[in-house]
Amino acid sequence: MILTERTPEISIESEMKKSYLDYAMSVIIGRALPDVRDGLKPVHRRILFSMREMKNDWNKAYKKSARIVGDTIGKYHPHGDTAVYDTIVRMAQSFSLRYPLVDGQGNFGSVDGDPPAAMRYTEIRMSKIAHETLADLDKDTVDFIPNYDESLTEPSVLPSKIPNLLVNGSSGIAVGMATNIPPHNLSEIIDAIKAVIDNPDITWPELMTFVPGPDFPTAAMIYGTKGIKEAYRTGRGIIRLRARAIVEKDKRTGRETIVVTELPYQVNKARLIEKIAGLMKDKHIEGLKYVRDESDREGMRIAMGLKKDQIAQVILNQLYKHTQMENSFGIIFLAIVNNRPQLFSLKEILEHFILHRKEIITRRTQYDLKKAEERAHLLEGLKIALDNLDEVVSLIRESKTSKQAKERLLEVFSLTPVQAQAILDMRLHRLTGLEQEKIIEEYENVLKDIATYREILASEQLVLNIIKEELSEIKEEFGDTRCTEIIEETKELTLEDMIVEEDMVVTISKGSYIKRNPITLYQSQRRGGKGKTAMGTKEEDFVEHLFVASTHHTFLFFTNQGRVYWCKVYDIPQAGRASRGKAIVNLLNFREDEMLTTVLAVPAFEAGHHIIMATKNGLVKKTDLMAYSRPMSGGIIALKLLPGDELIAARITDGTLNVFLGSYMGKSIRFHESDARPMGRATKGVNGMRLAPGDHIVGMEVLSYGQTLFTVTENGYGKRTSIDEYPVQKRGGKGVITIKTSERNGHVIAILLVEEDDDLMLIADSGKLIRMHISSVKVISRNTQGVKLMDREPDERVIGAARLAEKEEEEEE
Repeated sequence: MILTERTPEISIESEMKKSYLDYAMSVIIGRALPDVRDGLKPVHRRILFSMREMKNDWNKAYKKSARIVGDTIGKYHPHGDTAVYDTIVRMAQSFSLRYPLVDGQGNFGSVDGDPPAAMRYTEIRMSKIAHETLADLDKDTVDFIPNYDESLTEPSVLPSKIPNLLVNGSSGIAVGMATNIPPHNLSEIIDAIKAVIDNPDITWPELMTFVPGPDFPTAAMIYGTKGIKEAYRTGRGIIRLRARAIVEKDKRTGRETIVVTELPYQVNKARLIEKIAGLMKDKHIEGLKYVRDESDREGMRIAMGLKKDQIAQVILNQLYKHTQMENSFGIIFLAIVNNRPQLFSLKEILEHFILHRKEIITRRTQYDLKKAEERAHLLEGLKIALDNLDEVVSLIRESKTSKQAKERLLEVFSLTPVQAQAILDMRLHRLTGLEQEKIIEEYENVLKDIATYREILASEQLVLNIIKEELSEIKEEFGDTRCTEIIEETKELTLEDMIVEEDMVVTISKGSYIKRNPITLYQSQRRGGKGKTAMGTKEEDFVEHLFVASTHHTFLFFTNQGRVYWCKVYDIPQAGRASRGKAIVNLLNFREDEMLTTVLAVPAFEAGHHIIMATKNGLVKKTDLMAYSRPMSGGIIALKLLPGDELIAARITDGTLNVFLGSYMGKSIRFHESDARPMGRATKGVNGMRLAPGDHIVGMEVLSYGQTLFTVTENGYGKRTSIDEYPVQKRGGKGVITIKTSERNGHVIAILLVEEDDDLMLIADSGKLIRMHISSVKVISRNTQGVKLMDREPDERVIGAARLAEKEEEEEE
């Protein structure tokens, strides 16, 4: 019976863990992440080393890219040629690297995403700055390791004089981790390194005085510094990049064009233009007429023509929101140190570079010292020979062989084998007087060099000074000005930023339908005209409220039950002139039996302002405006109402105005707002006007200088009266007559403050609108009946009036 050796059992789970960990570390160390010292991944390092070995220098002829690729994969990088060539292409692209390491000749792609030409067509050589990454490589400054088949050796790291990790940045996805380091300005980074050398305790905010942020080769703008600070402090942060855009105006036509001259880093120009064209086609951006690429050898230029009456900043905000004209860049300072991945802060990266340079300079100095000592030793032998020239010549002539001559030199002059061989190898012309002086001079200089090298090795401060000197030389030769602008003060784009600000007519029907339309939709008509239909309504419905406000204003919706709701004007749906609009219950979360009674347009919530409110039964209440700045979706209490009372009006005041109340029966009262002290939201207020039986308040205004009071009655009559005719009284009085109510006039339905150049909009319950100039109505006294403002049908009633902000010329009848 033959016994066979049993195969040992291995746990699949443990084997998979071990194998996957080995694979992960291989990817992390050998492919995906850069070294914190030279800022290079192995493929970059091997390409540059291959080019150096082939003497593919910046001041020599270009070589075919295929030669470099072949040499790299054949000797050092056992991967596909595509990986190597793609790396070479990126190293040659001025829009990818802040300081390209490869000088390319031919097609190396473009910001439009065009692919580079094949490697057999393009030619390359090292850029001048790339030589600084390889400087002193032959002075034993770094360790060399075997290549993949151990037939050659390659450097484990380059002795780079430039802080390449930060200057050119790096990106890579490993297993379970990724790095994304943005490029920086060389001059700024060098200044920061010197600052760290001078003050090792320097803080990251102090470093930001030297390095305010990344500096991308495509320039553009960094929008905000919060992400930069986070990244420099912790190693992670997100920054926002914006395209640089200017607005050009055609002097002849007055039309404006948005021109983009710089794009965020790594944004594809062709795809961006396609995206903008798609947004125009889908009506997501409606203010543009065209978009076209006008780039040429002078630089980038993307032109976008604006339609008439469009606001460039609003369109720009839309482009920033919906396209890569604003892009985010996630900073991750992850790199390899001591064969392990680590997340670094800005200061830590600079400190590791300084440590690397200290090691390089120390090893370089040790190498130079060793060579100098060897040379000094050899020169000492030559000096001995020159001092005993006749004796040495005689000894050599008497020797039968060179070996015998060497042995006798060792014996007679106590020389070393190296010195003896140097004497034997010395040519006769070195025996001339001039040459003897050169040997002695060289010996003295070498002794000085040895003393200098030993001094450097004995002093860390001298090493640091050398680092600073070399960095200053690099800065002087390769330093340049910043490309990317950093904007400190920023704000988040809101929906409001993307809405064109314009005046709107907002109408609300008795059946609770709401809509808005541009005020320019309605043309001005002469007094007594028939008007235009503002809303198509059902027979039982009619327009009850009309307001004019900017799209950027906030609307405070006050209801008859004393509650207030919050809405932006642009959130109100826009509909055709004959459309009813949207049911208000779908816009505002009203309670059951709650009806809208008044709306207040607030341009901005500011301290020091108040809202004064009036109720149907003559109560008034004044409350700080800020108390209403953020109502909830379900509304908040505006004021506390007594049984049978309801809110009818609200206005904004600044503490210095007079309040005017007008009643259904034509009475009015004027009093200073200081008569009503400020109160909290959930209070009922104080008495503003004592009313006769059957009378109620129809309107409230706050008075300003230079205005007149316009009173409108339900039968289409009205008048203007100077506010000076209304005496200032104490609140709570019965008031005075503002218009005579009669069967002809009907009762008062509205009171408005107007100026001479204002336009007035009247609306009937049938839905008709009429627009007229205020100047067409004369100013008359209080105790009069007024004039006809609008022709109406027997069953029509005027139910609303509003003062318009826009002025237009009258149409010809």
